Amino acid sequence: MTSAVTNERTAAGTGFIAIEGPIGVGKTSLARRLATTYQTELLLEEADGNPFLPKFYAEPTRYALATQLHFLFHRTRELQARRQGDLFAPRLTSDFLFEKDRLFARVVLENDEFQLYQEIYQRFVETLPRPSLVIYLQASVPTLQRRIARRGISYEQGMDEHYLERLCAEYVAFFYYYNDTPLLIVNAEEINLVDNENHYTLLLAEIDRGVVGRRYFNPGVRHLGLD
Repeated sequence: MTSAVTNERTAAGTGFIAIEGPIGVGKTSLARRLATTYQTELLLEEADGNPFLPKFYAEPTRYALATQLHFLFHRTRELQARRQGDLFAPRLTSDFLFEKDRLFARVVLENDEFQLYQEIYQRFVETLPRPSLVIYLQASVPTLQRRIARRGISYEQGMDEHYLERLCAEYVAFFYYYNDTPLLIVNAEEINLVDNENHYTLLLAEIDRGVVGRRYFNPGVRHLGLD
C-alpha cells in the first residue's frame, strides 16, 4: 500500500523542492521525508562539514566571512553538479534555497565584508537551477530554541537569542518580496511534519494540489488534533 501511494506521488512530483526556514525549524528532517515520498535525490547543506561554523559561533566577527564563503562555494558546487547532470528538470529535494546564503550574510557580515561577498555571490546565482517549489517553514524564536536544545548540536547550544530574532526577521522580509518560484509558507509552530502522519498527509495534499504563486498552510490546531 505504501509503495502504491509513493509511486502515484512520484508521477505527480514537483521536480525540485527547496525547503527553507531559520535554524531549528525542521528543514532537514522534512527534506529527508519528502525525498523518500517523491523518490527524488536528496541534497543537504551539511552544515557539519563547514570547518568554520563552530568557530563562528564562538567568535562571530572573526569567522563570519570565512563561514559564509565556505557555504557559498559548497552550495554552488553541489547545485551546479545537479544542473550538469539533469539540465532541464532535476528531480531533487534540498534543505536550502541558494538565495538564503545571502540572507545569512546580511545578518553576520560587516558592510565591507558583505560588499565583497555580494560580488562573488552575483557571479553564481544566475547559473544555478531554480526550484519548482519552495517551502518556507516558520516558527517563533522560543520554539526554535527548544528544538535547537532538543537536537543537541554542541556548538549551537549557546546561540544568542538576538541572533535568532534577527535571522527570523530577515527570513520574513526576504519571503515577503520573494516571487521567483511558487512558494508554500508553512506555520510549523505547532505541527510535527516528521513524526505525525496526519500533519504530514495534510502537507502532501497541499503540495499535490499544485502551488501557483504564494499559498499559506496554516491548519487550525483543532483540525490537526492537537490539545
